[in-house]
Amino acid sequence: MIKGSLHHIEIYVSDLKSTVDFWSWFLEELGYNSFQKWENGQSWKLSDTYIVFVQAEERFLDIPYHRRRVGLNHLAFHADSRQQVDNMTEKLQDKGITILYPEQHPFAGGDKHYAVYFEDPDRIKVELVAPEQDNQRV
Repeated sequence: MIKGSLHHIEIYVSDLKSTVDFWSWFLEELGYNSFQKWENGQSWKLSDTYIVFVQAEERFLDIPYHRRRVGLNHLAFHADSRQQVDNMTEKLQDKGITILYPEQHPFAGGDKHYAVYFEDPDRIKVELVAPEQDNQRV
């Protein structure tokens, strides 16, 4: 455990099945392991940090998530290389997942930020970013 690091993130979702289908392969590609599973939720863990997805109650589904409202904007994950970003981009496309900012990909975050951006089923933006030393545009 590193002081100040995240212990866990818990995200309420509109459709747990589609969320699990989306996130399971992605997180497992990054080295996360299935951690907890119950009727209304599931989590994956990497080292000391875990990510939890919980089915939101019907009465709270009337206002959909939008990253520009108050609250979470996006989740950004470390890749181990540009190659991992490129491989993940290809897998996302093979799964029919839209790459955000395609005209600027993989430098949508700037000339020194090599990453892929996409959205989960609730439109939570997700980013996979290469290590800083790999980020220079060549």
